[in-house]
Amino acid sequence: MSVTVKDMLEAAHAVVRKIDAAGAQRLVAERGALLLDIRDAPELAKTGRAAGAHHVPRGMIEFRADAATPYHDPAFRKDRPVVLYCASGGRAALAGKVLKEMGYTEVFNLGGLKDWADGGGTVVPMVDPGM
Repeated sequence: MSVTVKDMLEAAHAVVRKIDAAGAQRLVAERGALLLDIRDAPELAKTGRAAGAHHVPRGMIEFRADAATPYHDPAFRKDRPVVLYCASGGRAALAGKVLKEMGYTEVFNLGGLKDWADGGGTVVPMVDPGM
């Protein structure tokens, strides 16, 4: 039986908890949570990113999160909460579900960059690539 994106999102939302900007900011400040921007590079170039966010495009999550790959990113630790965001929350939910399946236990979906900004979070512009 095939699944639809709607099915995949429902499954992801069922296992990845939603968090608001204030909660995300607390997790980062108090517990050193990894704030993870999973949008593509052109999106970051256009809109900037949340202050302090680490960028890993959605297509690289599994490789960066798995310590057994040569692409592992040491910012990913299973003892550290992870807060993901994208443009609207869909990719963050799907990526969060993958992280849960990989053994990350504290995974949260912030939604989109707009949710961060609307919640009082600072958004920083990307550095001009010509500089």
